[in-house]
Amino acid sequence: MPQKTINSNIEPKQLNRKLLEILPKRAQDILISRFGLGKNTKKQTLESIGKKYGITRERVRQIENYALKSIIKSEVYKKEIGAYEELKKVLKSLGGIAKESEILNHISNDKSVQNHIYFMLTVSDHFKKEKEDEEFHHRWHIDKELSEKIHNAVRKLYEELDDNQIVPESEMIKKFMEHVKDISEEFKDEEITKRWLKISKKIDKNPLGEWGRAHSNNIKARGVRDYAYLVMRQHGSPVHFREVAKLIEKVFKTRAHVATTHNELIKDHRFVLVGRGLYALKEWGYSTGVVKDVIKDILEKEGPLPKEKIIEKVLKERHVKENTIMVNLQNTKMFRKDKEGRYELASK
Repeated sequence: MPQKTINSNIEPKQLNRKLLEILPKRAQDILISRFGLGKNTKKQTLESIGKKYGITRERVRQIENYALKSIIKSEVYKKEIGAYEELKKVLKSLGGIAKESEILNHISNDKSVQNHIYFMLTVSDHFKKEKEDEEFHHRWHIDKELSEKIHNAVRKLYEELDDNQIVPESEMIKKFMEHVKDISEEFKDEEITKRWLKISKKIDKNPLGEWGRAHSNNIKARGVRDYAYLVMRQHGSPVHFREVAKLIEKVFKTRAHVATTHNELIKDHRFVLVGRGLYALKEWGYSTGVVKDVIKDILEKEGPLPKEKIIEKVLKERHVKENTIMVNLQNTKMFRKDKEGRYELASK
């Protein structure tokens, strides 16, 4: 299989081979092991390398740092500076700052090539790495001022979100761009904005492409109930529990047993049974309870109403036959007719 390259001007493995050749054998081996630049792409720890050479982990670190500094000072590095300029252009095309895994995956899906690109990023002072912390993933940038603007914009965006808020991607991008109005026009691009959002550990998107706070069940769905909520919300109207199970399997690529789905919908206050096996979201305005409870709620809010008006309002809440509503209205313990023939609560 031919080696993948960033473009026709860069061949990471050949470039790094030239750079490593200027070092003593042990220093070469340490860098190859630390960065996974050989046949074994697994990066070795300071401890494991130290055991191999019978030296301390701190001594390995010293050799590694010395070797990296030696490379950047070398004539070979200066001759190959064009390759680093090309890599800089790649990072700029990604937005000037990007999540480490985004950069590597954008360039190649080959682990070996990714290791060599990571080595290039580490060696050169063109690139600055920001290490993972509570707010952000590992990321690299080429412009400190731009990096600070993006970090601050992400923080402000997070603060504006409610815990369980779900934001469509187009709206999320618009919100984000309001915080970075003074950036260069070349960075005002939807794909770049989505990459900027991905550096955050506190903001994320769900499988439906909707954004929100990463810890929310609406973003990191944790079971059938959450899956059901998201697919029903997308569906937009009452749906039978069997269909809910099918939607979960289609969207989330996970098995959803029909009986389990039904049981979970019954238990969760976010869902309302509005017909035989038919469920709606409570947030759509549906009230909980059986038909007589719905009638009671309507009469409490509206006061006495004629039969036709009650039927009309109940049918907006429940998918039942008109006769079912009439049967419930005959419950004399709950409802009665006034002098005008309208129904009202018996307790009035």
